[in-house]
Amino acid sequence: MLEEALEHLVRGIVENPDDVQVRARRIRGGRVLEVRVHPEDLGKVIGRGGRTAKALRTVISALSGGRYVRVDLLDVNEVR
Repeated sequence: MLEEALEHLVRGIVENPDDVQVRARRIRGGRVLEVRVHPEDLGKVIGRGGRTAKALRTVISALSGGRYVRVDLLDVNEVR
């Protein structure tokens, strides 16, 4: 559910919504949601001073029900 919510939010922000990918990974104590966007959209997703990224993290944290969730923002060319 968190992946779909995050993908929906990010697709509404970016110019290239077809390039948005959200992948979940389990880590000790929680999960990591990796958001991949077109390189030109990375600045939009981060926002001025990181405000948009912080807002996305706040929404996902609220939806997580108290479980630890980290949101990583990457461009589609970054390898992880």
